[in-house]
Amino acid sequence: MMPLTEALKRSEDQDQDLVEVSPEAKPPVCKIFNYGKYKFEQSKKEKEARKRQHTIQVKEIKFRPKIDSHDYETKKGHVLRFIEAGNKVKVTIMFRGREMDHIDLGRKILDRLVKDLLDKVAVESMPRVDGRNMVMMVAPKKADSTVK
Repeated sequence: MMPLTEALKRSEDQDQDLVEVSPEAKPPVCKIFNYGKYKFEQSKKEKEARKRQHTIQVKEIKFRPKIDSHDYETKKGHVLRFIEAGNKVKVTIMFRGREMDHIDLGRKILDRLVKDLLDKVAVESMPRVDGRNMVMMVAPKKADSTVK
């Protein structure tokens, strides 16, 4: 414990800064160190943390109710590629005109897609009709950390 003037004099003698660490304490706690260097190190740590951070993107793939089997397989491959990259996928079935009377066809396509990719995807939101579209969200399945 020392008076403020003496602490300031010591910090000036050492070419350092006097920084208040805990202002609520009685008496307040201060520390002598180079504050500029401390701020620089903190910003480096934040940049490094942002660099390691992975942002999850939402990709979208669109199907039609009367999709051909080869086209289905191609789009299923795209969904699989997006999932393996760690992205979520919004699967949309687009209906036109009288196709709205056969929403069950769109539901069958989505069910088939989930069944085909069962071991790789988890359904985040079940299929729902949104205007002339049927929408479902799938995400990569979390890996089990249990060892047998």
